[in-house]
Amino acid sequence: MRSFPTSRRAVAVLAAALLVGGVTACGNSDTGGGSGGDKKIVLGFSQVGAESGWRTANTTSIKESAAAAGIDLKFDDAQQKQENQIKAIRNFIQQKVDVIAFSPVVESGWDTVLKEAKDAKIPVILTDRAVDSADKSLYKTFLGSDFVKEGKAAGDWLVENTKDATGQVNIVQLEGTTGSAPANDRTKGFAEAIAANPKLKIIASQSGDFKRADGKQVMEQFLKANPKIDVLFAQNDDMGLGAIEAITAAGKVPGKDIKIITVDAVKDGMQALADGKFNFIAECNPLLGPQLMELVKKVKAGETVPERIETKETTFTQDTAKAALPDRKY
Repeated sequence: MRSFPTSRRAVAVLAAALLVGGVTACGNSDTGGGSGGDKKIVLGFSQVGAESGWRTANTTSIKESAAAAGIDLKFDDAQQKQENQIKAIRNFIQQKVDVIAFSPVVESGWDTVLKEAKDAKIPVILTDRAVDSADKSLYKTFLGSDFVKEGKAAGDWLVENTKDATGQVNIVQLEGTTGSAPANDRTKGFAEAIAANPKLKIIASQSGDFKRADGKQVMEQFLKANPKIDVLFAQNDDMGLGAIEAITAAGKVPGKDIKIITVDAVKDGMQALADGKFNFIAECNPLLGPQLMELVKKVKAGETVPERIETKETTFTQDTAKAALPDRKY
């Protein structure tokens, strides 16, 4: 007779446990952690670093666009080291993110880690910079600029504006990060364009790593080694801005004594152009975030996307820079 109450108590305890378990299970599904349709897409993104104003604007665009799109962003700063990016991509694979996107520090050396992502069935999107892999199946698409076109635009402007030159025009070139796609391609495009005028000669070319401080330092070396410099082609605004300091310190007038051509069109560069310290800028648009998030959603959904998507860009002279500056977003 005494065992009956004990049995009733056991049933009550069991019922209570089942009720708690049911509530907990519902709670898990409400948070989006289960397999429900409201689960957020998880994007692993490895950024080159923070070497320039362009890169800062690019990072801001990506972070803000991910938040607006409701995408869970796992962000990594590679500090301009390829080994850091490879480590980050492998971490993303271990975390089983839905999509991986990255802006490669350099073009070569990615096949192994991209194959690991492919084997894990995690699609990869390249942003801003491309890779030189022969196996195009290792990534879904590339989103960014045509760097060859940017270099060519810079060279075309110089050819047009030196067509009446009577003697040799001495050019120095501040290249971007060695081995990177923008450095390789801008160098190629510029060289192809200036070949149209045999009087245009590059007398010195060295990497400034896309950094303002390095641009100043290398320009100082150029000025000491070359008494006559007519033109500087800096492969981004930041290196050109650093070069302005070196040119001014050497007693020369930037934009007059030495013509300056750059790439990017960030606000500081545009201001220098409007002030007459730069002479021409080929734009490279950093605001890739909204387009990237749309691609992430499409790739995650298994939709087919173009192999290459180029951003819309233009060029600026001193007059057009003045007109554009008030509405400039970066």
